[in-house]
Parts: sequence; C-alpha cells; structure tokens
Amino acid sequence: MGTAVLTAGVVGCGNIAGAYADDLTRFPEIDFRGVTDVDPVRAVEFAKKYDVRAYGSVDEMLADPEVDVVVNLTTHHAHFDISRRALAAGKHVHSEKPLCMTPAEAAELLDLAREKGLRLGCSPSTFMGEAQQTVMKWVRDGRLGKVRVVYAEANWGRIEVWHPAPQAFYEAGALFDVGVYPLTIATAMFGPARRVTAFGTVVHPRRRMLDGGEFTIETPDWVTAVVELEDGTVLRLTANFYVSGGRQRGMEFHGDDGLLTIDSWQDFHAPVAFTAFGSDTPEPVTPVRPPHQGIEFGRAVQDMALAIAEDRPHRATGEQAAHLVDILDAIRRSSLDGTPVEITSRFDRPAVMEWAH
Repeated sequence: MGTAVLTAGVVGCGNIAGAYADDLTRFPEIDFRGVTDVDPVRAVEFAKKYDVRAYGSVDEMLADPEVDVVVNLTTHHAHFDISRRALAAGKHVHSEKPLCMTPAEAAELLDLAREKGLRLGCSPSTFMGEAQQTVMKWVRDGRLGKVRVVYAEANWGRIEVWHPAPQAFYEAGALFDVGVYPLTIATAMFGPARRVTAFGTVVHPRRRMLDGGEFTIETPDWVTAVVELEDGTVLRLTANFYVSGGRQRGMEFHGDDGLLTIDSWQDFHAPVAFTAFGSDTPEPVTPVRPPHQGIEFGRAVQDMALAIAEDRPHRATGEQAAHLVDILDAIRRSSLDGTPVEITSRFDRPAVMEWAH
C-alpha cells in the first residue's frame, strides 16, 4: 500500500512491547506515533529507541487526535480499563490477550465499540501465521477427513526462572495467559464452543523470583479442559505454569483419514506433519508460503489497518476474543464445581488469509 492507514499509540512498555514496536515500525500501513507506561522513565527510554513520542500518561495519548488506534499491552487485569477508556475516547483498540477477565467486561467492550463505530481487536492472532494457516487449509480442504478430536498443549514452564516480575502472570493464571492461544486457533478453525468440563489446581504454590524473593500462588497453575465445539469436534486442552520440555507440545488434529501435528501454536514457522491413518510415519507438510521466522505480533494490527482501508472485517475480532473470555470463564467455573458449563455466545469465524486459499 505504501501509505499509512492508522496512526498507533502503544500503552505498556513491558516484555512484549519491543516485538510489537519492531513490527509497527516496519509496516507501511502503520504510523507508529508513541508510547506511554506507568513508569515514565521506561516510556522515555522506549520512545528514544524507536524515535517516537513518549506520552506522559494514557490520558495524554488519548487526547492526541492523531492517534487512531491504541495497542493495549498492559497487564492482564488492566486490559479492560485501558481498552474501555480508549474506546470511549474514540480510538480503535487492539489488545493483548485476554481481552479482559470476565464476560461482563467483554460484553461492555463490545457494546462500546459498536456504539462508537470503532474496531476492537485482540490477540492471540497467531492463527494468522503461515504454519497455522497451513493446518487450517489442510482441514478446510478435507485432507484429514472429518476432524473429530484435537489435543492442545500449553505447557509454559515456570515463568519466574526468566521473568523479573512474574506475579501478574500467576495472578491471571496459565489458562488466561497461554491456554487462550490454542483455543483461538481451534475456534477460528471449527467455530464457537458450546460446553466445557474442566479441572484445575495449584501444583506448585511457592515460587522463587530471580531476586530471591518468594510468593505464593492462589490461581490454578495447572488446568485441563474438555471443550465441545459447535461442529461436534472435541478439544482437550492442558495449560500450566509448571511443565516444560517433554513430549507434550503443540496441537494434534485427529481426523478419519489421518493426523496433522503442529509443533507450536505460536511460532509462524512451526513444523507441520501429516501421518496417514494406519501409518506410523509422519511426513513433513510444506507451508502455504515461506513462513515468517518466529511470531509477527503486529500482524493483527496491520490487518486491522488494511481492513479499514478495504472496508472489510478484520480477522482478530473483539467478538471472537469475547467468546474466548466466555470459554475461559466457563473452564474456571467448571474447575471449581466439577460440572459442565454451557456457552451461548457466538462469533463469525475469521476469513482465511489471502495467501492461504
């Protein structure tokens, strides 16, 4: 396109912000204008690195008429407030996952975006990656036959061994932080969920930080759930902040005619392999196009910009993100009382990427 469509401001200069900023700086559809953070010094340092403006506060950014979209990279529990304020100020929003922490908050954000005529988008957008789109094309083309069972592993290990301030992740829990990734891919492929049954527990309550300090976990750090999707596909998800390594990784798609595996639900270059039914020999699958190495975090923001310019729906929608909050909340509630929880919300599945038809 060559001409910026959206001017973007980033709220939150934490661990993921650099990856977003690298993308936003590179995409011609985006004019990366500035950043703000609860730590003004960190915001200034970040702004200098990317040659953008350091806003003194969120309100200062929201008051800038040249900022079109707010990229919300705050901590999990702050997502709702920042996104609500941005929408109320007339800004489009792309939020890191999850959209928020409760279905009521999700409904409020959807209503506000509709009322204001604004775009609301949310991570994870890794279903837009080359490896993930390759899997989706194989399933869509019927090369596995009818897919009936999906296994998803979100074994994210012990965050405190690398993150200097892991408490916010443990407060949100592994389900809301990483379980949402494979859930997004599965629902993008097969449609909404209708019922979940789950179990969760704290397997390792006392954690030690890099500086030697300790903290105690109360939110389950190990969760498993059976998610029944609307088309009849059954998904078994495990998410935790304890297990790392081992053979439990990625996603498996089991169909009548074979098995398709993807080694990672986040890396766009993840290996994909097919094993025909009755065979023990997996064969590598060629991606639909040469993949981006790693994750292109800003791809969903770029897609939002293009969608506005082309007057079409963007792919990483608030509606799907709100449905995912409903799933996460249903898993949480089911794990507390041990009974199935019905889900009634729906969304339209995202369009296939243009290059993946």
